[in-house]
Amino acid sequence: MKTDYNVRCYYRDGKWGEIEVSSSEDINIHMAATCLHYGQEAFEGLKAFRCKDGKIRSFRIEANAARLQSTCRGIMMPELPTELFVEMCKKVVKLNENFIPPYGTGASLYLRPLLIGTGAQVGVKPANEYLFMIFVTPVGPYFKGGFQANPYVITRKYDRSAPLGTGVYKVGGNYAASLKAHVEACHGGQYACEFYLDAKEKKYIDEAGAANFFGIKDGVYVTPKSTSILPSITNMSLIQVAEDLGIKVERRPIAIDELADFQEAGACGTAAVISPIERVDDPEAGKSYNFGKQPGPISTKLYETLRAIQLGEIEDKHNWNTVIE
Repeated sequence: MKTDYNVRCYYRDGKWGEIEVSSSEDINIHMAATCLHYGQEAFEGLKAFRCKDGKIRSFRIEANAARLQSTCRGIMMPELPTELFVEMCKKVVKLNENFIPPYGTGASLYLRPLLIGTGAQVGVKPANEYLFMIFVTPVGPYFKGGFQANPYVITRKYDRSAPLGTGVYKVGGNYAASLKAHVEACHGGQYACEFYLDAKEKKYIDEAGAANFFGIKDGVYVTPKSTSILPSITNMSLIQVAEDLGIKVERRPIAIDELADFQEAGACGTAAVISPIERVDDPEAGKSYNFGKQPGPISTKLYETLRAIQLGEIEDKHNWNTVIE
């Protein structure tokens, strides 16, 4: 949905400039910009919520800034200082305050920070100029019919990223690499999303195209540990919430066959917080792993707790929320 304003900041001559406000949805870049040829592009995703007390809160802005900085280091772009990232997030939310959905609707204002190489460069090397911008759009509740479980499918035919590649960075190329698998697996309407296995051995669960995986095994929150998985801020938050609730947490490789031992499973990310998994099919192996048609009790508790923190309904003991005034 078109909103009123976006915010921009240019990197030129070795330094970041002033914050600019724009009402245009367009950007003007050179045809030889490195973002178009060599993939110098990174983005983030976070939300702002109108809360029960009437205040506006955004969830874990600093963590998004840190992840963007990690991506910048990985693909040779200048790091955006945390203070500048936070200031621009606050500014774009305030400028578009009228688009923040009301409390109780399950809807929110989605922020999309985007950093691209704009310097013209035909040789394969980093650009000398960059553009960072943030635009926003209201988004509806992820679960239109309430918190519910969906089927997922394992894809063995494609890899999302290599073990020591760009999988740990939030770059557009990772998503481009997932599109064919996603369309083949999901556009028949049978599955909500695809799951990738580790590219090296095809033995372990990695992640979905746009979300981390977790499972509940004998009351323990288990999530994969891998050098090709994007570090999900939602997953990091759920790990902390689980520990706060007295739930043991394990981060380790999860073999495919171990899925049979899990009582609950879910995909976690900014869009849904938790998308409970009804079952994971592995068609090429002729197997299916079932977790129940309804979200499990631990997944439900984690989901409700994290959502309550985001909405300011319960104590934010880790100071994750930024109140935007």
